[in-house]
Amino acid sequence: MYFYNAKIYPQKAYEYCADGISFIPCGFVRVENGKITEVSGGTPIKISEGDVDLHGMRLYPGFIDAHTHMGLIGDGQGAEGEDVNEDSDPVTPHLRTIDGLCHNDGYFADAVRAGVTCVVTGVGSSNPIGGDLIAVKTAGRSADEMLVRRVGIKFALGENPKSTFSDKESAPVTRMATAAVIREALFKAKRYMQDKLSAEENEESLSELPEFDMKSEALIPLLKGELKAHFHCHRADDILTAVRIAEEFSLDYVLIHCTEGHLSADILGEKKASAVVGPILCDRGKPELAGQRLENAAVLHKNGVRVAICTDHPETPIQYLQTSAAYCVKAGLPREAGIRSITCTAAEIAGIGDITGDITVGLDADFAVTDGDPFDIMTNVKMTVIGGKIVYRA
Repeated sequence: MYFYNAKIYPQKAYEYCADGISFIPCGFVRVENGKITEVSGGTPIKISEGDVDLHGMRLYPGFIDAHTHMGLIGDGQGAEGEDVNEDSDPVTPHLRTIDGLCHNDGYFADAVRAGVTCVVTGVGSSNPIGGDLIAVKTAGRSADEMLVRRVGIKFALGENPKSTFSDKESAPVTRMATAAVIREALFKAKRYMQDKLSAEENEESLSELPEFDMKSEALIPLLKGELKAHFHCHRADDILTAVRIAEEFSLDYVLIHCTEGHLSADILGEKKASAVVGPILCDRGKPELAGQRLENAAVLHKNGVRVAICTDHPETPIQYLQTSAAYCVKAGLPREAGIRSITCTAAEIAGIGDITGDITVGLDADFAVTDGDPFDIMTNVKMTVIGGKIVYRA
């Protein structure tokens, strides 16, 4: 199947382009079994009935939001539709987002209409350790069908866990206690992993296997580097606490929100940190957002931090992802970095860059077709393609 007669905007695969420009003025993408098998300028040698003429419109990688709560806070459902915070326990790494995901929530349709083909979604920030995070496509018959892969474990620092558990009259009620709760769980999981490995390596010691611990089991992939630690952190001190804890346990980490990152951007750049910045279109509705600046993403990028832009849906509705990135570009983020912040860089930070996020051979055929610049508010998404299937057509 060919998608042809399009202006194609690959974000990294510039070998497909020519004359030093970063897009193909008129070209085609070939799709087989949901994967991209060819990207080229010109017209396919043979056009069949099922091929799609895009009439000169723009073809971008499907847009990606690297931090949301899609499917866990329902569209117009109130408290009944909220499954985002299991705040009965401060440490719940064993929670699996897929068990709470409402795959047919109305906001997924909004995402598809906006050209958003993949999101990272998961638990909220009430708990110091909340549960897993998953990347899902935005269209499918079930959560299992939409699942791309598990990508991380959610941690939270600062105001949210403090306020949640002070109301319950239990720890943590300070930033120190929040960090201590996280460290305790990680130390316990590390010891559990080491004891389990020692027993398994010696067949005669299998009887000495530690008693099964579901929470520690859930943290083992994190300690092995198979999942990333996603740290909810707004204030500069919380951001640096996240880095401190991650380095203590050699975790691959992502700074979520990173609202005051601009105050420590030089440090974060030296550490080659990754940040998912947002929500952008929101007020400073709580104390730790006092340092929010529209220039934050630009400052972080300038200092060498990898930056993705998020909506934190539903804090900002998912359909405003491109608008959020556009405002960051308006405030100084280079345009190319702005597009990448919601395509290939977002995919890389999320740990799914080997699957989606660009228009290159071997990746999933996830596209957003627009009638203009995606950073122009008057531009419309005319078609959304996920896994080679047209899931939306204006």
